[in-house]
Amino acid sequence: MEWKFNIEEIQEMQPHYDRLLQKRNQLNSKRPLSGSALYQLKESLSLEWTYHSNSIEGNTLNLQETRIVLLDGMTVKGKSMREHFEATNHYEAIEYLESLVKEDYVLNERDILEIHSIILSKIEKEFAGRYRNGAVRIMGANFIPPNALRVSEYMEELLNWVNENPLQLNEFALASVFHHRFVHIHPFFDGNGRTVRLAMNLILMRSGFPPAIILKNDRKKYYDALNLANNGNYNKLLLLMAQAAERSLDIYLNAYPSDSLDDEYRYISEIVSEPDMPYGQEYVSLLARQGKIDAYKEGRNWVTNKKAIKDYINSKNAS
Repeated sequence: MEWKFNIEEIQEMQPHYDRLLQKRNQLNSKRPLSGSALYQLKESLSLEWTYHSNSIEGNTLNLQETRIVLLDGMTVKGKSMREHFEATNHYEAIEYLESLVKEDYVLNERDILEIHSIILSKIEKEFAGRYRNGAVRIMGANFIPPNALRVSEYMEELLNWVNENPLQLNEFALASVFHHRFVHIHPFFDGNGRTVRLAMNLILMRSGFPPAIILKNDRKKYYDALNLANNGNYNKLLLLMAQAAERSLDIYLNAYPSDSLDDEYRYISEIVSEPDMPYGQEYVSLLARQGKIDAYKEGRNWVTNKKAIKDYINSKNAS
């Protein structure tokens, strides 16, 4: 299957990727966290991951309700059993995914089918862990997925491409392109999005990165980026994936005491109100959205630190 791809888009993202690598190395130098702190951190991220991934697909459980279902084992009045199962299934799929992660992990069909089987467990047993055998259409997409008879062939081709990595892409670019191509093949009748948002993280996590979590608030941006990638424009998807990965890295790094006050992450509105900050909230938020400064999203708000803004100022003065 032919794909449009511009390697220059990867090269344009290199400064962002370099920052992610630096943060991963910084995280490795700080480890380990205490057992209880690490457990709470992983539990919190798994809850967020489950909530956001299911919400993107239309599940109406909010974050607190997702917590009640997963951690308290209770049902939520007014919510369907399918929505409850979507939460418990996704949480279980994360546990399975974490059991696979190791440095020499090789992405394979068996594990992807197992992840999909867990995602649809107790929901659509007849489709769970099986490629589709019929046509599908995706509402709002600018393409039609390939004939079902080609799915197995295309998936094998995609997995070989990921594992051979002929373009020598870095982990983030490789995960992003895999994500798009998987969605384009659309190998299952249902559960494609949740499955690929899990599976692509195997590429990142085997290299020592925490999972990249696409946020519910970025749903439109996410779908728009996938549609642009269908036409060979990967810029928006590459940036979105890198920002999602950086958010998780920052959450892990924030679990450790900051080396200085300038390293402390705060809402942009708080930082720009200080007298030594030359930029306003609108401009710094734009820099964050464009990936030009170290920043991540909490809900609809951007979080950064003074060091990131000062580094940007210094880079502008040096150029």
